[in-house]
Amino acid sequence: ILGRPRPLSGHRRAAPSHHGCCVAYTLIWEEPEIPAEASFPWSPARPLANARAGWRGIVAWGLKIGDALTVSAAVILSFSFRVDDSFALSGFGSVPYWFLGVLTVLGWTVALGLAGSRSVRHLGAGLEEYRRVVTASLGLFGIWAIASYVLRASISRSLFVTALPLGVVLLLVFRWLVRQVIVNRRVAGQALVPTLLVGSASQITDILHSLNRHREAGYAPQGACVVGDGKASAGWGRDIVLHEKSELVAVASSGCYEAIIVGDGLSRSELRNLAWHLESSPIDLLFLPRLIDIAGPRLRVSDVEGLALMHVDLPRFSGWRLWLKRAFDIVFSGLALVALSPVFVVVAILIKMDDGGPVFFRQQRIGLRGQPIIVHKFRTMVVDAEAKIDKLIEAQGGHALLFKMEDDPRITGIGKILRKYSIDELPQFWSVLRGGMSVVGPRPQVAREVSEYTRVHYRRLLIKPGITGLWQINGRSELSLKESIRLDLRYVENWSLIGDIMIILKTIRVVLRPSGAY
Repeated sequence: ILGRPRPLSGHRRAAPSHHGCCVAYTLIWEEPEIPAEASFPWSPARPLANARAGWRGIVAWGLKIGDALTVSAAVILSFSFRVDDSFALSGFGSVPYWFLGVLTVLGWTVALGLAGSRSVRHLGAGLEEYRRVVTASLGLFGIWAIASYVLRASISRSLFVTALPLGVVLLLVFRWLVRQVIVNRRVAGQALVPTLLVGSASQITDILHSLNRHREAGYAPQGACVVGDGKASAGWGRDIVLHEKSELVAVASSGCYEAIIVGDGLSRSELRNLAWHLESSPIDLLFLPRLIDIAGPRLRVSDVEGLALMHVDLPRFSGWRLWLKRAFDIVFSGLALVALSPVFVVVAILIKMDDGGPVFFRQQRIGLRGQPIIVHKFRTMVVDAEAKIDKLIEAQGGHALLFKMEDDPRITGIGKILRKYSIDELPQFWSVLRGGMSVVGPRPQVAREVSEYTRVHYRRLLIKPGITGLWQINGRSELSLKESIRLDLRYVENWSLIGDIMIILKTIRVVLRPSGAY
């Protein structure tokens, strides 16, 4: 009894478990071995389960208090401009505005909670948290407007016009600040959720790499259950505990993991049995979609006579949504050109002082539906750079698609600085204003790259190329060819105006903290 439980048969354990759970699967007891340092940033030796319980409580209370203070500030600022101290309410006479302000603050705070905007699942990454904040705010003020009409309250409409947008902006800024704190902690290896991965060996490898690259998601892979004929990879690291498929239900319901990500390989009955054993538990059960890169807003589940069907909205590349995207591009690029004009002057002088060559670089790229466009950029290479590229491509293996070199000998001295902070991309706003490009979209490519496209790659041309995109905020030039193409195709399939705005905001952060740009 004084010893430690031996891991399940066939398991590898990097260190004694500190998850706060101990399940005896066998009557044989022994001391486990402690291997070398784990290769992943999250090690099962860390008490993640206990740490998560602590940070979840702190974040939950912090969000409640912060939401209340934020909406209070918005209401006070909006109500402070009122001349009258009260308003008339049918059947109740005169009601003071301070009472309405208190009700608004309480109702707003409660609405944010009922909408699930404080759910830990949505913190740290994605747009769902922000969407729920906006939905809860609009819903509350919609109820307020209906109530004031039914009760014939003579409430000033200016309160709704000022309090709602001011409160939404302050709430989004507050949630963004909280998100930065959570992301920084997760990158440092804290506030993570111990996670079990289930699927084929290759699928688990892909998930591990994705979670390792995107630690802000908050999932710390600590166990793996390989389904199928594949074998565990040595690249997984010695900190990943391996489990047999026959032991999946017991391991999942043991409490050692707080999230389970399931891929391919399990039958319908096995998935149902796993879900049943996790009922009434706080464990998150997540499934990798078999429809690759289809975003949630395009998926709808309906029940037809007891048959569950999943509806997938097909991507649309025409209509009012594209007109709205074009209107946003015109406004944004016009303002950007005006605001950045002083930067243009300084950069032009620096380029001229560097080698005396032309300031701008013009190049033909392939745009929407294969039509050629002219892209304008600040020149960062020597004047005869295009004449030297064929030899460089041949020296690097002969593949032109997404060709880039980290130490390209053609780049000038000032060009390295311009590329590092993506300043060379700024003249492309002129291409956006002319209509050949969009602010957000796939990376524009030259004809020699398009000539190597497969049938799948051609879908990148269904949307105008962009100055920034998912590739810009997910690794830039450090991405592999496969990952770059996948991100571009994902954007083409799931683009939205709200998503474009979030990509632009993330691009600003990436540019200020450059990594992977060359």
